[in-house]
Amino acid sequence: MILSIQKYNHNIKIFKKNELAMKKTINKNKQLKGYTKFQYFQKRMVDVIVGGSLLLVSFPIALYTTYRIKKESPGTIFFKQSRIGLNGKPFTCYKFRSMHEDSQFNPYTQENDSRIFAYGNTMRKMRIDELPQLLNIIKGEMHLVGPRAEWDILVKDYENIIPNYHNRHLVAPGITGLAQVCYPYGRNVEDAKEKLKFDMEYINNWSLWQEIKVIYKTIEVVLGKRGM
Repeated sequence: MILSIQKYNHNIKIFKKNELAMKKTINKNKQLKGYTKFQYFQKRMVDVIVGGSLLLVSFPIALYTTYRIKKESPGTIFFKQSRIGLNGKPFTCYKFRSMHEDSQFNPYTQENDSRIFAYGNTMRKMRIDELPQLLNIIKGEMHLVGPRAEWDILVKDYENIIPNYHNRHLVAPGITGLAQVCYPYGRNVEDAKEKLKFDMEYINNWSLWQEIKVIYKTIEVVLGKRGM
């Protein structure tokens, strides 16, 4: 636990050093761009190869998850929500439902949230609830790796509060990403501000090697059962 906190604090220090440089770049009105055609091709190859393999391997897990959801919290199996994607375009994001239906509204998930049923908590820690988003990847609405796909209602608030928040929409969102593996699950606006730094670091310095490192880190998180 202590080592995890130290590692997290180390990541925050690294990206805070980059914050000033990022602000200078934006203030100079430099035109920020998404992926080049070749980078996009590489990302889609990762999406197809890794995402397609996950879709096949996770099929038994999906069947078991369907059974557990029906057993612990009768209702719909899938949770659908409007999220913001590439260039600010909304799309329907699919997830396994991890909360009881008709739960009290709260845009942020809290620690020990009573709205989450037992297996729903397991799904979140192991990222099982994200598996249906592989369908979004196949449709080209998401990548395997990228900024988190945020709820459209929250995005409207963030864009009014957080400077340059819209820049994270220069690229399509991902199931996992640098912010997801380096920063705890977002619970408020301040968390969104911090995660934006990681998102911009990822976009501005994208490489295939970085893509592989994020996927590897995600595997570590899943096996360690640490929620992202």
